[in-house]
Amino acid sequence: MNKMFTETGLRWLWLTVIFLVLDQITKQWVANSFNLYESVELLPFFSLTYVHNLGAAFSFLADQGGWQRWFFTAIAAIASVIFVVWLAKTPKSNVLLGIAFSLMLSGALGNLIDRVLFGYVIDFIDFHWAGSHYPAFNIADSAIFVGAALMIWESFTNNDENSENSKNS
Repeated sequence: MNKMFTETGLRWLWLTVIFLVLDQITKQWVANSFNLYESVELLPFFSLTYVHNLGAAFSFLADQGGWQRWFFTAIAAIASVIFVVWLAKTPKSNVLLGIAFSLMLSGALGNLIDRVLFGYVIDFIDFHWAGSHYPAFNIADSAIFVGAALMIWESFTNNDENSENSKNS
């Protein structure tokens, strides 16, 4: 059992825990420090704005009357299981992919916790420019984005390594 945690991508679960804790602490800090929709501008293009997201990314399906809570809860739970399985199957040597799956797992779990406890996801990171706002997001969303970007990056760099190995054989 110990070998599974040292010889696979599961060795990156500590990263999942760190980002999950950071996500939950920041969400609770915002929820306890701000009124709903309250916004504090920190920079001309960045604010902390407390909102509830009943939907998914970009508030997709947010206005659907409640069924989406359990739909997105199920998706997050299934995704979390898949990320753990992928971590267990990722070799220790594939560091970038292990980190990517760990980050995406932390994000899925962070938003899953919100949906189960509250029925919505707490968002608060608000970038804006000239009156236009990007949809607010949170640490969990950021971890998912960075993890997905790392996974895409790894797919390109891993193919290059495989191509070079094929040429040398």
